[in-house]
Amino acid sequence: MSYQCPLCHHALTTREGGLECENNHQFDRAKEGYVNLMPVQHKRSKEPGDNVDMMQARRRFLASDQYHKLREAVSELCIKHTANTPRQILDIGCGEGYYTAYVAEKLAALSSCTTCYGLDISKVAIRYAAKRYTSQHMQFCVASSQRLPFAEHSLDAVVRIYAPCEASELARVLTTAGVIITVTPAARHLYQLKALIYDNVHLHDEAAESIHGFELVEEAKLNYDMTLTGEQADDLLQMTPLAWKAQVELRTQLQAATQLMFEADFMLRVYKRVAN
Repeated sequence: MSYQCPLCHHALTTREGGLECENNHQFDRAKEGYVNLMPVQHKRSKEPGDNVDMMQARRRFLASDQYHKLREAVSELCIKHTANTPRQILDIGCGEGYYTAYVAEKLAALSSCTTCYGLDISKVAIRYAAKRYTSQHMQFCVASSQRLPFAEHSLDAVVRIYAPCEASELARVLTTAGVIITVTPAARHLYQLKALIYDNVHLHDEAAESIHGFELVEEAKLNYDMTLTGEQADDLLQMTPLAWKAQVELRTQLQAATQLMFEADFMLRVYKRVAN
């Protein structure tokens, strides 16, 4: 068990129905199997994170496996850079567990001592993930990426797919040999969709992120075309920030389309601690 109390930072241990620390802070395990480690005083809104509509759109789109190539690439990096067992992996901003479950499955096939943690600020997304993915190799929690509820030096890898996190928190929870695996949009990601919204489409900046205390050791671009139905294109729009800029007419246009082609363009990077 790598969880720590989000209030006093002592280790959390299993009790009947949930977790507790030595200061008697208790956290119930929901019937779906996840634990909520997001104290009310740490919330900035009543229900932080993606709402139900965004979650359902993302769930439908990911179920089409248009992003399968991405999760395959992420799992390969996890395997490559976590050679030691047991493996403890954290997926920050895991949403409905699409990537978490796949990485867990691939790593568990190599070692029975794998645990993949999925963390998200959205309770509705974590509830769905925990209900759908019940393998002993996965654990899900509601928590903030800015206050990771994990013990010091307890994780072998942290996966960040578009998700923010403080460098100091990453340094705290990763082992000395631990890695950060990031996914960000490359220059032409969803270029054709953006062209339906903006008169002038700006390419994404591909400059590598600087993470204090870590150095970039591997970088790769993943680019491929996606052939989508109109419904899939509409779901893709709704799961991205582009939805805030899109007119209602665009959704109607997308939904009526028989077939559309959009580019998927990702940058995958691996960071390791700078040697002292």
